[in-house]
Amino acid sequence: MGFVSKNAINHLLFKLIFLIYSSYGFLTALFLKIVKEKRNSLSMAPKKRILIVYDHQLVILRILYSLTKIGNFDVVTTNTCDAALDLILKHKNDRPFEIVFTDLSFDNGTKATKLDGGEALIKALKNQNIDIKIGVITGHVETNRIYNVIQNLNPDAYLIKSKCGVAKLRYAIEKMQTNDFYYSHEVHQKIMRRTIIQIQMDEVAIQILKELPNQPKIINLEVVILKNDGTLMRLRSIETKLSNLRADLGANNNTDLVLKAKELGVID
Repeated sequence: MGFVSKNAINHLLFKLIFLIYSSYGFLTALFLKIVKEKRNSLSMAPKKRILIVYDHQLVILRILYSLTKIGNFDVVTTNTCDAALDLILKHKNDRPFEIVFTDLSFDNGTKATKLDGGEALIKALKNQNIDIKIGVITGHVETNRIYNVIQNLNPDAYLIKSKCGVAKLRYAIEKMQTNDFYYSHEVHQKIMRRTIIQIQMDEVAIQILKELPNQPKIINLEVVILKNDGTLMRLRSIETKLSNLRADLGANNNTDLVLKAKELGVID
């Protein structure tokens, strides 16, 4: 068995340490390179594009602030529905908008305006089969307006402007991105109430509500309100029906009852 000198052993140990260190340095450099490339790819990845359509600058600023708290988006704003449709069509095949948030009513229309509000914009987008998620952020809280917009236009989200904070906006965007719908709690309550009232209303109730503004005295309704069998309804039955209607709609009096019935869309 040969004898290995101390110098030879030290030399081998040095080479081994150098090899390990070199490998570690190589692996570290490789890891850092991968991380850097990943960061670059993320920074170069296209941001989700959102279009805000609103004619009040303060509301736009508030929505923009909320969006900065939610994620890193490419946000474009405009104050008319005509301009919004033009932007969406222009970028349909080149970095298209994924989400549009719009109000329903606009105060800046002119004679040249084609789309006079958010409902017209939504209809135009639906008619042209534009692949975009549509969110409504509005101050309109009328039950019948909300019901009709959701029933007829089917937006992906509906939020009340005064209650549209960061949390609700974030949740709406998350829902829309997964092809789901988001209607805020307040909107859900109004839709449910409108549906329940609609179910409770019968032909006699609608007759009474329609005739009530035309008759100065309740007793006059005796000669115009027909029961389901075609006979005239007696005063006591009319008064009972009115009492039940006031309770159902939360009305203080008959004038308030008619107003609430109109607001719910039960009568025109």
